[in-house]
Amino acid sequence: MPIPGKIPTETNRRSLYRLHGLPVLQNRVYDTPAQARACPRGVMDLVQDMDTGLIHNAAFDPSVLVYDENYQNEQAVSGVFRDHLDTVAGIVEQWFRDMDLVEIGCGKGRFLELLRSRGVRVTGIDPAYEGTSPDVIRAPFSPELGIRAQGVILRHVLEHIADPVGFLQNVAEANGGGGLVYIEVPCLEWIADRRAFFDIYYEHVNYFRLSDLTALFGAVHDSGRLFGGQYLYVVADLASLRRPRRRSKDVFSLPDDFLAAVNRSARLLADRGGKNAVVWGGSSKGVIFSLLMQQRGLVIDYVIDINPAKQGRFLAATGLKVDAAETVLQFLKEEDLVFIMNSNYYEEIRAVSGPNFRYVRIDND
Repeated sequence: MPIPGKIPTETNRRSLYRLHGLPVLQNRVYDTPAQARACPRGVMDLVQDMDTGLIHNAAFDPSVLVYDENYQNEQAVSGVFRDHLDTVAGIVEQWFRDMDLVEIGCGKGRFLELLRSRGVRVTGIDPAYEGTSPDVIRAPFSPELGIRAQGVILRHVLEHIADPVGFLQNVAEANGGGGLVYIEVPCLEWIADRRAFFDIYYEHVNYFRLSDLTALFGAVHDSGRLFGGQYLYVVADLASLRRPRRRSKDVFSLPDDFLAAVNRSARLLADRGGKNAVVWGGSSKGVIFSLLMQQRGLVIDYVIDINPAKQGRFLAATGLKVDAAETVLQFLKEEDLVFIMNSNYYEEIRAVSGPNFRYVRIDND
């Protein structure tokens, strides 16, 4: 039976947060500062659908998103993130043992390779894949691909899809009406609790709470939080997919001081004297943080990212250059400001750069 997955009408939306001038692909890197500053931009109009309870960007236009080889979001360069992937692989092995799997949105294939190294039979699908593995189809997901499996993996895919219920219905139908699914997405409660303003951006159209994920299915086998609470996951039966209904008391709001870290960081930058300011993390969080600082007329001197594919290239909207840690550290002085975009990497960063800088953990201080 078809499951309605329509985008809600104006009459049943509750406005939550609005932001202009966002790059539509914050993980795309550019060859020159001018190209980066001229990137396509969009509006964030975060709303809650008062029928389903789901939260999304009402101004989202998927037609402006083009994923190609210039889209770089690989995180597994970090040992901390590899530990997270090991945790997820353990969940997959527990629930999908001896199954044939398909990973929709496998990215650069790092998680798929991890699963295959553990003996898991898995095929990947992703238009941004750059490797040569015969186990990955370099194309967007479509039922016409004819791929079926006993289990489906959707890691950090559903937050990018304008109609998540309709997309899951297509996946289920393409998979013969059922199968087990693993879904992993960012956690909206973590974003709200940590005042993580930099985790709301155009490329993510949906923002999930754990209750939202579990409400999508009648049969949920496992669910929880991962990666220091930043991510959510569920293991569920695709055959039990349903359109959620908002509970009467489920009215979500961001905290009144949601932008407190923006204001605090802006004051630090404005009062820094002659100190350098470094953003450590040239992915989504660093892009949004740098943009909001730049919009206030404040200067970021350096951006560090350990992903070699980003180094020497330029961030969307701001045009800031991304460098390797060793390139930047030679120019820094004691008490220079180092803004860490993700506290999960704090100890890893300190181990690389040493104790002499003033570290500011944006999601924690």
